[in-house]
Amino acid sequence: MLSERQRMILNAIVDDYIRYAEPVGSRSISKRGDIGFSPATIRNEMSDLEELGFLEQPHTSAGRIPSNKGYRYYVDHLVQYGALSVHELSVMKGFFAEKISEVEQVVQQVATVLSGLTNYTSIVLGPEVFNTTLKHLQIIPLNTHTAVAIIVTNTGHVENKTFTLPEGIPMSEIEKTVNILNDRLQNVPLVQLRSKLYSEIGVELSKNVDRYEDLLHLMEEVLQNEEQDRIFLGGATNMLTQPDFKDVDKVKHILDLLDEKPNLLRMFTALPEGIQVRIGSENSVEAINHCSLISASYSIDGQLLGTIGILGPTRMEYGKVIRLLDYLSRDLSLILGRWYK
Repeated sequence: MLSERQRMILNAIVDDYIRYAEPVGSRSISKRGDIGFSPATIRNEMSDLEELGFLEQPHTSAGRIPSNKGYRYYVDHLVQYGALSVHELSVMKGFFAEKISEVEQVVQQVATVLSGLTNYTSIVLGPEVFNTTLKHLQIIPLNTHTAVAIIVTNTGHVENKTFTLPEGIPMSEIEKTVNILNDRLQNVPLVQLRSKLYSEIGVELSKNVDRYEDLLHLMEEVLQNEEQDRIFLGGATNMLTQPDFKDVDKVKHILDLLDEKPNLLRMFTALPEGIQVRIGSENSVEAINHCSLISASYSIDGQLLGTIGILGPTRMEYGKVIRLLDYLSRDLSLILGRWYK
């Protein structure tokens, strides 16, 4: 799609913009030792790249910056990963040499290490988030207005929740709903309950119970779990140090999202396994439409255990972040594999 010359110029612009956070002009590109073209030739190619949608020109500058399309092409075709630096290797080896006795400590430490090495925000989902499934649900009325829900998981955890019974819905309808849930949602991971509730259970409820929409909302409230406590953040305020986020409202929306653990859970559980790069509007959540999210899953014998993510500006050091996530996810799989076995 792009000529070799255009690829070289796009690569140079993305590299320089990532490094300096300033629009890139043709003259600065021509001074690079690896670019052998005149400023006039580079200007022409930059204009073509802008027409093709790979570059944008801020109103206040004669230079160009990469568009989301430009970043995507860079990530897919141009980015160089290289090896871990001496400092990165030292930090990684030091982390895995530590005597950490609990999975929770490992996951929290991963979040801290990653945010420190990248100066971005790290989001790590621990194994329990994906492994805990629903075993049984029971609802017992306490009086005419309230009831208690007893939720039992495959790990043996029992949670009791007291809630208000909706007016006008007989207990027999609630019991019928619970029977359907126990039949259809047994062994489903807790983080998937809400999506299953609306995508699968809703249809069946509509055929078998009255006021099924009210019962769906009630069951969502009952099944709201605390697994979001297994989400660990590192460097949540690192966004404030990035020149891309001088807009206070933009940062506030991102920080609000980081506080909404259930939304983070849904966002991460929708990501495919392996290393994934979501740039700008490719993200499903509007609050991070000006960010890039890079994630990597870690697993044992093909079973997904969790996900590590890095959230930062679209002007992200993609090669470095992908390299770190690849290294950490593989080593995390190994160390947790020894524990689980």
